[in-house]
Amino acid sequence: MKLLFASDSFKGTVTSAQTVEFLTKAANEVFGPCETKGVPVADGGEGTTDAVIEARNGEKAFVEVHGPLMEKATAYYGKLGNSEAVLEMAQASGLPMVPEELRNPLNTTTYGTGELVKAVLDAGFTDISIAIGGSATNDGGMGFASALGVKFLDKDGNVLEGKGSELEKVAHIDMSGFDERAKKAHITVMCDVTNPLCGKDGATYTFGKQKGGTPEILDRLEKGMCNYRDVIIKEFGINPDDTPGTGAAGGLGTALMIFLNAEMKSGIDTVLDLINFDGLLEGVDLVVTGEGRTDWQSCFGKVMQGVGDRSKKHGVPVVALCGGLGDGYDQIYEHGINSIMTTVDTPMPLSQALENAEDLYCKGAVRMFRMVQAGMQLAK
Repeated sequence: MKLLFASDSFKGTVTSAQTVEFLTKAANEVFGPCETKGVPVADGGEGTTDAVIEARNGEKAFVEVHGPLMEKATAYYGKLGNSEAVLEMAQASGLPMVPEELRNPLNTTTYGTGELVKAVLDAGFTDISIAIGGSATNDGGMGFASALGVKFLDKDGNVLEGKGSELEKVAHIDMSGFDERAKKAHITVMCDVTNPLCGKDGATYTFGKQKGGTPEILDRLEKGMCNYRDVIIKEFGINPDDTPGTGAAGGLGTALMIFLNAEMKSGIDTVLDLINFDGLLEGVDLVVTGEGRTDWQSCFGKVMQGVGDRSKKHGVPVVALCGGLGDGYDQIYEHGINSIMTTVDTPMPLSQALENAEDLYCKGAVRMFRMVQAGMQLAK
């Protein structure tokens, strides 16, 4: 029997790489020595770079950048070959980088993410995958584009820094200093958000609150974002609101699509392509996946949905080991997941489950494989 392990991390407890380790040990305990292979996976959010680097035997390259508040920070990207690289904005412009008491999307910028892309281009990479989940920003991608040479000017011709509070001041966009390498490169953006730039479902009102925006701040940002959109329409003849995903990462999706001609793709599908998941399925009898909590949201661009859909196409059954189940968890069965087992083995507070996550996962893996073994005996 040949087993393939591809599970998401259990946020804050068991990493994706650890699930491979624990599942391998449990499989050997139940079945005896068997053929197993495991790959860390992520859905395009925080941790995507690490998962892809490990799966592809890549190499980290560290870069000094500016963080969301223009503080000095160290980020890294993944070298995957002579021309291929992967990075995530959470490394340079992520919400965890901003202390809770300082979270205010008027003051944050994506400048550091632009610096990270520039470093990748300086190193000669031309096939770049960018994960844009977990941002602390709502600047429309102004900071990002500024780091690549775009100048955003106010009505008096002054160059703006590129943060949320300056969206309302943009009067002209000067592309004369833009780093053309960014437009010539093939850039894939890992994103499952389809929100437009402006409006009630846009970047500001959908995601701004979690970044520290009060109702007053959000109203100001939305007014500024509409101004920014109108300048783009006037100067480029393109309305960002007509394209799904332009509101992703506080509007960074707009800068990536308008200035860099980037291609927006599902995060999990991009990751599975980067690690050649379809190739790994060859000859596999069973896939094991999982995540910390499975509910209706798991069917929208998450790891289990992606792994299940790919495996289903190849006729390979999938079982999942998850921390817990929520409303609508059973919808995941439509995406190639044959069965789900939870790690918790008795009613317990969440704090207790998190504290004992590794032990619960290992014991749950053994229970799951013993159930698979029973099924094999029935099949005989």
